[in-house]
Amino acid sequence: MNSFLETILTILLVYYGLKILFKFLKPYLLKYMVKKATKGFGNAFGRNPFQEEKARKSEEGKITIDQQKRSPKTSKKKVGEYIDFEELD
Repeated sequence: MNSFLETILTILLVYYGLKILFKFLKPYLLKYMVKKATKGFGNAFGRNPFQEEKARKSEEGKITIDQQKRSPKTSKKKVGEYIDFEELD
């Protein structure tokens, strides 16, 4: 019976000890995770090599407009005629 109580008390002590430890470490862990995520997003979106090359080539004060051709949203082909159905009672 004595070893059972020691085991329960040890488990509770470890549980509450880790709970208190993480309570104090949480702000530092969150800052670290945010910093890593920001760095990851910065690498993925912030440093596009194509945009940097265009930025280097463009002169100061010069205006350039880059557009991509868009595909038409609606098809201009005649597919068939419209049929209006009526409901029968």
